[in-house]
Amino acid sequence: MDEQQLRPDTLAVRAGLDRGHHDETSEALYLTSGYVYASAEEAAAAFAGELDRHRYSRVSNPTVSMLQERVRAMEGAEAAWATASGMAAVFNALLACTRTGDRVVASRSLFGSCFVILDELLPRYGITCDFVDGDDLTQWERALSAPAQAVFFESPANPMQQLVDVAAVSDLAHAAGATVIVDNIFASPVFQRPLEHGADVIVYSTTKHMDGHGRTLGGMVLGTADFIGEQLQPFMRHTGPTMSPFNAWVVLKSLETMSLRVERMAASALDLAGWLEGHGAVTWVRHPWLPSHPQHELARRQMTGGGTVVTFEVGGGTDRAFEVLNALRVIDISNNFADAKSLTTHPATTTHRRIGPDARRAIGISDGTIRLSVGLEDVEDLRDDLDRALAI
Repeated sequence: MDEQQLRPDTLAVRAGLDRGHHDETSEALYLTSGYVYASAEEAAAAFAGELDRHRYSRVSNPTVSMLQERVRAMEGAEAAWATASGMAAVFNALLACTRTGDRVVASRSLFGSCFVILDELLPRYGITCDFVDGDDLTQWERALSAPAQAVFFESPANPMQQLVDVAAVSDLAHAAGATVIVDNIFASPVFQRPLEHGADVIVYSTTKHMDGHGRTLGGMVLGTADFIGEQLQPFMRHTGPTMSPFNAWVVLKSLETMSLRVERMAASALDLAGWLEGHGAVTWVRHPWLPSHPQHELARRQMTGGGTVVTFEVGGGTDRAFEVLNALRVIDISNNFADAKSLTTHPATTTHRRIGPDARRAIGISDGTIRLSVGLEDVEDLRDDLDRALAI
């Protein structure tokens, strides 16, 4: 199969398939921790790197390898590596390309745990981070006028949907000597391909759109063969945050329907975003495909769809936001997103509580901010549910 001639939706079903001797239709699930050798000499050759074969599932596994190859082909990357969670993907990608004394430049509009990694954890290893407003190219230019080893950002950012100009920032980063790492989880592989805009590395939580049914934890790092093979893989091999074969198998099967699910969810999200924008109980709405989004033109330039999440604000702060969330009957309260079920959360007291009020204000999260992840339910039922809750 020549993947160069195939499109992403076909690759999501076909790429990486490695059938066993039974010629099974579905991908095989290899629930094994280790592998046996025909002889001691074969084992020695495998550990010496003279044989290309699986040795231990912390290092590689046939099912996990199929998932890595499938996502790699879909993204058009040279290599990919699966991790135990999305945060493992972020942390290991950053540590793989930085050392003591290095500097990272990052957008301040980040998921709470990403912010903690950059602001609290990396400094323990002598790695500093300078934060900028991701939508302000002047701030990027100033921060990257000095050498840096890594640049990290989400686009769109969780939860405020702030965008970063991937191509422009990548050019600035490369001139400063930095590796560009993009968290592409809000856009998903369906709506944005950061490598085509100059990024070097992509990180995902496969828990989100790739699985998309709230079943598994997992992450993925994609980049050049040199980055994955020479920098990330040795680090992962010895520290061990590896994706389990079962989780890899679940995600493999879910990838077959990812595009169908995500496109339907995004259509409903845009429908609800437009409706919420006209609702009297709503102060503002953020969704990249709304013309009112302050970076709508950039969204149209680097994305092919607006995504599955809508962020909006109600007046009255935390108390009012809690009233709305507690009144919902179809939509569930959960800190997860990109699920087949519609989910909503109050970022200030859940996903972004850890970063504190000052950091939340700096990225626009108010006490009345609500994040809505739109699922596969009938959009009219979701609208009715929201309308009832907002009327209370």
